[in-house]
Amino acid sequence: MSLLEKGTARTGTPVSSRRARRPLRQRIFGNGLKPGYLTYGLLLAFFLGSAYPLWWSVVVGSRTNEALGLDWPPLLPGGNFWNNVSEVFDTIPFWTALWNSILISTIITVSVVTFSTLAGYAFAKLRFRGNTVLMVAVVATMAIPTQLGIIPLFMVMRTLGWTGEIGAVIIPSLVTAFGVFFMRQYLVDVIPDELIESARMDGANMIRTFWHVALPAAKPAMAILSLFTFMMAWTDFLWPLLVLNAGNPTLQTALSQLSSARYVDYSVVLTGAVLATIPLLVLFVAAGKQLISGIMQGAVKG
Repeated sequence: MSLLEKGTARTGTPVSSRRARRPLRQRIFGNGLKPGYLTYGLLLAFFLGSAYPLWWSVVVGSRTNEALGLDWPPLLPGGNFWNNVSEVFDTIPFWTALWNSILISTIITVSVVTFSTLAGYAFAKLRFRGNTVLMVAVVATMAIPTQLGIIPLFMVMRTLGWTGEIGAVIIPSLVTAFGVFFMRQYLVDVIPDELIESARMDGANMIRTFWHVALPAAKPAMAILSLFTFMMAWTDFLWPLLVLNAGNPTLQTALSQLSSARYVDYSVVLTGAVLATIPLLVLFVAAGKQLISGIMQGAVKG
């Protein structure tokens, strides 16, 4: 009996037919090395779902409030964008708010990444009394809602006379429990203990070991933490709204001045939202290569 006859006798389907269907299945679902059409379709759907809100904001921000009611839903940009931009500049202290947001986000990002890397390395690779207890305490603080500390923290800032100053926004966010936990979890696996012991046997002290061994290995995680921290600081709204005044706002709190309880010009509001989003888009485009490289390098090392 031939091979074709054996295949037909066992399954009722010719072997040639099963072989013809197998490549089609792989083209749709992919295999271990190459994604299939289904994967590309899901990625395209996620991309469109993520990009549409931004596109819709641009479309609405380029029209007038009256035009939105005549053509709904709007699909293409109008010709009123620069007029709306001019109105945003006239309504709020945009450039002051932009500078405050850049300054606050940059300082917080540098501080969080620096202290989180140092603390994460200490918790991951240094053996000292109370290591586990302190780490548990750090993680436990993440379970406490941020809103519970707003009133006591505001009272402290008022006592110090910092209300209305950007320092009141920066100081409470210089170190985060999430940053310490994130760096600790990354460094505990990516750096072998034998590598640290070898550096010490070669005569390197603790600082040189951290600088030449831990810091290069931590760069992928530092890049991810930097982008995440900058984005969180940039979009923070509640705390700056409480401690800063209307003449010295961040960009997010300044945008809230574009609407009132009696009238909301959605075209102007979304124009301001688009302007506030542009710096983040520029940052992600500029650091996209480093971010992807960091993720892939961390995955390979992990």
